[in-house]
Amino acid sequence: MADEQDDGQPNSVREPSVADAVLPMAVLVLLVGGALALFGLDALDGPIQVALILCAMVAALVALKNGHRWEEIQRAGQGALSSITSAMFILLAVGALIGVWNLSGTIPTLVYYGIQILSPSWYYAATALICGLIALSIGSSWTTAGTIGVGLVGVAGMLGVSTAGTAGAVICGAYLGDKLSPLSETTVLTAQLVGVDLHRHIRRQAWTSVPAFALAFVVLLVLGLVQGPQVHNPVGEATELSALNGIYRITPLNLLPLVLLAVLSVRKVPASLALACSTLFAGLLGALLQPSVVADFVAGGGNPVVESVKAVWSAMANGFAIDTGIGEIDRLLSRGGMDGMLGTLWLIIGAVTFGALLEEFGLINRLVDPLIRSAGSTGRLFCTVFACAFGLNVVAGDQYIALVLPSRVFRLEFERRGLAPTNLSRLAADSGTVTSPLVPWNSCGAFMGAVLGVPTLSYLPYCVFNYASPALSVLYGITGFKVERTGAVPDPEQR
Repeated sequence: MADEQDDGQPNSVREPSVADAVLPMAVLVLLVGGALALFGLDALDGPIQVALILCAMVAALVALKNGHRWEEIQRAGQGALSSITSAMFILLAVGALIGVWNLSGTIPTLVYYGIQILSPSWYYAATALICGLIALSIGSSWTTAGTIGVGLVGVAGMLGVSTAGTAGAVICGAYLGDKLSPLSETTVLTAQLVGVDLHRHIRRQAWTSVPAFALAFVVLLVLGLVQGPQVHNPVGEATELSALNGIYRITPLNLLPLVLLAVLSVRKVPASLALACSTLFAGLLGALLQPSVVADFVAGGGNPVVESVKAVWSAMANGFAIDTGIGEIDRLLSRGGMDGMLGTLWLIIGAVTFGALLEEFGLINRLVDPLIRSAGSTGRLFCTVFACAFGLNVVAGDQYIALVLPSRVFRLEFERRGLAPTNLSRLAADSGTVTSPLVPWNSCGAFMGAVLGVPTLSYLPYCVFNYASPALSVLYGITGFKVERTGAVPDPEQR
């Protein structure tokens, strides 16, 4: 193939070699592994972002070596950034929401009631179930984790239950609801990419999602029962409840911003707009119900209107902060703000830019095509799709790339083998969407770690649903269970 240089002379473009495709991956493994070895969990505070930017530079150099122009590389990078515009606004909106919900008493009220209702012995299982029902109703794992999930992790800290375990349970429930909700954009996208009816796609997903969640629920319940009697509450429930009730006016009215968010989400209002409306409404409500908190936050000023505007503005920008003298409560409430999400945005920008360059210049396809040819049986084909989707979550850092590319690449192969497209839609969702929060530098993993306040590598062992769902999907392909066929094309291993 050929392109034209700026001077009109033809510019020969070469197909990437296997070495070209492997080099950026090898650099990624080396740099990310080095960052984790040197900095531990602190690697997510900057070193991994630098690693991803350097990997993107390596991919750009490979593209230049193969004859592509720098302008093409710039366009690929610009396309990568445009693809995450929605995610960036959602992330900033969630940061603002957390700050204002802490100021207005929404999160403290969730914690106050949660401490009284939830028991450590079944806390993980209840968290997963609550988040599953909410995500199913609103269709968003991000919104679920960034709202009720934040409150549940806060309650865990108050009860002395593992916040990492709670974060894992939040993610289990959030991704179950996200997968089975007709309101979920990833569920709708998957069905459209593969060309199947949305509700048929959801019914087929249930064959892996429901058993996987049942397994996760049992595991989380057992963990809670085992740990429950041994839980040490560092502060004491009476002290926590008294402190919260002394600082805030605890009333069910504080939960109205959560109700508004749920209503807007069900009515399919764009996520960032729904979050912003809930944030502003919470700020107005906080000015009316929590005047002393507002005044203390901005150190007073005499004019309650000015104080309220300044407090909400500051909480949206830089988060809320409070000093009660009780460390657990201070750590719970002193969070949020758009600026607290900037490190996560840096991570996402680096990851999706790297992934876009790999896709745009054929480096991913160069590795995937031989895998398709070597997948002789249906079981091997299913394993290949999973490896491709999960691998893209790792190297491309974005669930949409991990979902879209396998759906496009393998669609014709499934059709050629007489496999119904519902098999691919279920497998792509299980492998691409569900595994995305397990990778620290993936946009979903970075988001969950940022909003829940728990490092990805810490909550990862508790995400049982996110392991079990793709495992069942692959197992179905190997055994033939619930594998639909469109014709009389036999499995290659049975020919």
